[in-house]
Amino acid sequence: MMSPHLLSDGFTLMAYGMGFVFAFLTILVVAIGLMSRCIDRFCPQSLPPTACPIRPPARAAPEDDTVLLAVLTAAVHRYRSTR
Repeated sequence: MMSPHLLSDGFTLMAYGMGFVFAFLTILVVAIGLMSRCIDRFCPQSLPPTACPIRPPARAAPEDDTVLLAVLTAAVHRYRSTR
């Protein structure tokens, strides 16, 4: 059986590990907050957003595209005939 001494050492080690991680994460959050405040203080103006130019479509789709319709119909027919 396990001795109670080993179990208490395990719990102590777990508490130290969890405490260390908690302290590290707390310090990290505080440091990130301070850096954010410093950046806002020393660089208050942000760059204005640039408008993205709207590109025209590559080609205008014709109203009556018979070739495309024929290709799609043939593809659907072939798929349905093999399944």
